[in-house]
Amino acid sequence: MALLSCLLLPAPSLGLVVAQKLVTVFHLMDLNQLYTIVFCLWFLLLGAIEFFLLRFIWRRWFSLAA
Repeated sequence: MALLSCLLLPAPSLGLVVAQKLVTVFHLMDLNQLYTIVFCLWFLLLGAIEFFLLRFIWRRWFSLAA
């Protein structure tokens, strides 16, 4: 489900100062590792939101169970 999120919503972009601070705080190797983690968390979050939104829409308007 996160496929739609990948196509429609941009991933967050951190400023260079904030990104370097996060790298030092979390003891990461470089910015690539930080952005890999950020993108994974971002698309997991969007996928979860899409799942619950589609589930709500399905149960509210399309479910045959009354």
